[in-house]
Amino acid sequence: MVSPGLPESGLPVSGLPVSRVPDSRDAPALRWGIMGPGWIAERFTESVQAYSTQVIAAVGSRSLDRSKAFADAFGVPTAYGSYEELATAPDIDIVYVCTPHNVHHGAAVLAIDAGKHVLIEKPIGLNAAQARDIADRAKAAGVFAAEAMWSFFLPKFDVIGQVLDAGMLGTVTTVLAEYGEHFERSHRIFDPALAGGPLLDLGTYPLALITEVLGAPERLCAFGQPHESGVNAQLSAIMEFPGGSQAVMNTHLHNFTPTTATIVGSEATLTIDGPFNMPGGFEIRFPDGTRLRHNEAAGGHLEGLHYEAAAVARAIAAGSAETQQRPLASSIRTMEVADEIRRQAGIEFPGEGDAPA
Repeated sequence: MVSPGLPESGLPVSGLPVSRVPDSRDAPALRWGIMGPGWIAERFTESVQAYSTQVIAAVGSRSLDRSKAFADAFGVPTAYGSYEELATAPDIDIVYVCTPHNVHHGAAVLAIDAGKHVLIEKPIGLNAAQARDIADRAKAAGVFAAEAMWSFFLPKFDVIGQVLDAGMLGTVTTVLAEYGEHFERSHRIFDPALAGGPLLDLGTYPLALITEVLGAPERLCAFGQPHESGVNAQLSAIMEFPGGSQAVMNTHLHNFTPTTATIVGSEATLTIDGPFNMPGGFEIRFPDGTRLRHNEAAGGHLEGLHYEAAAVARAIAAGSAETQQRPLASSIRTMEVADEIRRQAGIEFPGEGDAPA
């Protein structure tokens, strides 16, 4: 498949294709309700308030004091002391679910049952069963639902998608992706009750990239390392895909890594600057020494989260039930692979029985 903007040959006229991601300020404004005023909710609110016309209209928490503190800090007009009040608020168009991982499914169902569109912070659920349940419920309710895998909404990933669609790399043979960080011991990532460990916080990024490029693996071999807190400390997986392509991923909470990703093809190799999941550049290298460089200012959540909010607003305005950048089927596929990694590594999360298997 050749993406729009490329000639019939599948190659750009010169150099690399350009991003087709519009200015976030041009997206129609929705009234957003923040469900769970934590760290990522703060970064999301900062980003959309700085770079888009989206309106953060309300915030809901199980603690009214936390909601009011968030509302005061970001100029949000309404604060609720329960998720239920936010879900049923009449002047909210969409709920952004950014609770702890183990509450994503229940919070999303609460909003969907109230007839609200939902954007659910990654991962969409603890497992593929919860992801499928959310997709089924949203379809039955006639509302929009998507996973906030924000990386795929960045301009550089639109360019990467065009490169892959055009066949510039040839046949993709290998994907290598890793993500490690250092966390203070008090961080929730060390709490087994909150589905801690690196997989859901960090590992979903390399897994999402691998499954987006290569699809679902035919074979997978995973290795886990325990942490003294009771969570998993490190995971590695080797995967084989139809046609013989392979992928390798690693994620851990020991220390910071370059967090790079490489897509190897029969004609060229694409290397994404680290951290690969954030705004930044990438380079394509050919065997003859030719290099093509996509330059994009390096950034973090502030510079990037607004793109997913704008894309969601455009999709809802167009009557779509999901986004092209991260369809629900892709989110489910990533969670299916994560489930198999956990099965082999012997990792279980509390509350997984909340959705039908």
